[in-house]
Amino acid sequence: MHQVRSEWEGTLYPCVPGHEIVGHVSAVGGEVTGFKVGDTVGVGCMVNSCQKCPACKDGLEQYCEIGFTATYNSEIAEPSGHTLGGYSQQIVVDEKFVLKITHPAEQLAAVAPLLCAGITTYSPMRHWQVGPGKKVGIVGIGGLGHVGIKLAHAMGAKTIAFTTSEDKREDARALGADEVIVSRNATEMEAHANSFDFILNTVAASHNLDVYTNLLKLDGTMVLIGVPEHPHPSPDVSTLISRRRSIAGSLIGGIAETQEMLDFCAENKIVADIEMIPIQKIDEAYDRMQKSDVKYRFVIDNASLGEMND
Repeated sequence: MHQVRSEWEGTLYPCVPGHEIVGHVSAVGGEVTGFKVGDTVGVGCMVNSCQKCPACKDGLEQYCEIGFTATYNSEIAEPSGHTLGGYSQQIVVDEKFVLKITHPAEQLAAVAPLLCAGITTYSPMRHWQVGPGKKVGIVGIGGLGHVGIKLAHAMGAKTIAFTTSEDKREDARALGADEVIVSRNATEMEAHANSFDFILNTVAASHNLDVYTNLLKLDGTMVLIGVPEHPHPSPDVSTLISRRRSIAGSLIGGIAETQEMLDFCAENKIVADIEMIPIQKIDEAYDRMQKSDVKYRFVIDNASLGEMND
């Protein structure tokens, strides 16, 4: 939505979004060895990278030193132009950037958001070793945050959800949160000061970070994965120095790790909570997203694209 509405700079038109794509292989090239026609597969946020730099060689294609090729809105040399994404009935992708899906067929639509929301929350949790014995906070209960709660719970961490709304307490508990904190309640926040090992901040709006860094224990880390339209206020450096706390960022995940995430989710029966829509309702969906009126991810039924000219 941000890219389509040019809220992030650099939108290339015509813009065909979509980087949480699931479906079946309809054809393969002569040198493809990992997939066959009929396989259930997914394509996430990347369709290429240099595959030569240290990051790519380490399986961290998202940090490619010359920049990865995004599934949409990336300039490409051949064919000249830019990539077009998953709001389509077919897409051609190098097999190195195609993922195997093992969830049951009836869950396929709900698997799609894992290809961005899933890996974006999974990767930092793995990097900062979220698991049993760790107290983990998830800030925001939206498209990213609701998956983050499910993952942290499945990893065995004590999972605390932060929300600005009293009305979301029961929703967060149903997703797997052990406890829910209303961030506007100063008493609740103070009760958890200096206690979190790790906080995953999924909020994509500019806000005061200090209220969360104050909750980190010694050597605790808060990772930002939401990209706000306007910068966050600068954090209070003394809050970081006083407990050797860190604020870090994380960008999606590499292809091998994305496959690992999908396998973990299949094993732990994790999918996104979705609302399926036809393409004809995309503008309505964008407007509802602006109002946070979705639980928690829209998925387009691409079969509806065939009805556009009917």
